[in-house]
Amino acid sequence: MSELDQFDLKILRELAADGRLSGRELAERIGLSLTPTVRRVRRLEEEQYIQGYGAQLNEQQLVGSISVFVSVTLEKQSESVIARFEGTVTKCPEVMSCFLMSGDADYNLRVVVKDLESYHHFLTRTLTRIPGVAHIKSSFALKTVLIRPAPLL
Repeated sequence: MSELDQFDLKILRELAADGRLSGRELAERIGLSLTPTVRRVRRLEEEQYIQGYGAQLNEQQLVGSISVFVSVTLEKQSESVIARFEGTVTKCPEVMSCFLMSGDADYNLRVVVKDLESYHHFLTRTLTRIPGVAHIKSSFALKTVLIRPAPLL
């Protein structure tokens, strides 16, 4: 992997803000001509600094506005219990992220639902029914203070 210079960082910032920029628009914004800009973008893609392009969807409109952070402790950390848990939660549309953790809980999930009834349904009909789950602790987000994209140094 090559080292990132100021032009590379500008490209990444601009594309993170608007992935639909044409090569010409991007070149104008970063202060390079079209050919070296396109070459740099290709290199950034090849080196996996850019892993894809997508639309920013409105999570609140699509799934709901209630974020719940759920700590899950398993009865034991055997391969089969872990595989069953991870296999189940990755199929749940309410689960926006899932992290295997060190510390008190085995997993931390971020669950997004439209209302408390929807969370209750998810909790009682899905999460508590996964074999091997020993303990569940739910914390409701009161306000989003900051969501930051990947840092650019």
